[in-house]
Amino acid sequence: MIAEIIAQIHSHQRVMDAIERELASKIAAVADLLIEALGSGKKLLVMGNGGSAADAQHFAAEIVGRFKMERRGLPAIALTTDSSILTAIGNDYGFDQIFRRQIEALACEGDVVVGISTSGTSRNVYEALLLADERGCRTIGLLGRDGGTIREIVDMDLTVTSDDTPRVQEGHGTIIHILCDLVERRLFGKKQ
Repeated sequence: MIAEIIAQIHSHQRVMDAIERELASKIAAVADLLIEALGSGKKLLVMGNGGSAADAQHFAAEIVGRFKMERRGLPAIALTTDSSILTAIGNDYGFDQIFRRQIEALACEGDVVVGISTSGTSRNVYEALLLADERGCRTIGLLGRDGGTIREIVDMDLTVTSDDTPRVQEGHGTIIHILCDLVERRLFGKKQ
């Protein structure tokens, strides 16, 4: 069992090394985009399925509440949280439309829309990002594997190039924390 534990830790470390090597400058560019948008009163809309839905909620919570600093709240919405909206849209229009319909209702030009998908192929995320682009939003994919079909349609992608879903999710969690830290420090000054 100890060998298995160590193997998983080493696998995690390899993914973190790849993120450092492959994504540091892209993370900085996404942070700049978020800082500009949130600093000018635009909002962040985030979505994903399963574990990525939890990541979307985590991201929005850190932006609205706080990450490390006492500061005013910033506008962010996880499109994964309202069971009545999700089930009504799913029932009336189909599961592929659960996020697209919310983008139609909530997204304004200049908002930032983040789709989280460990496969890069989540159809409902893809559909919502297409509409977000049409509405003049900036689109970001927080993706896994090779980025899939979503990578092809977003303005910016942060693709954790691993086929191991838990490692991708761990990478996404780290990236979300880095983004939240950068946004807070750039918009609100030094750490407290």
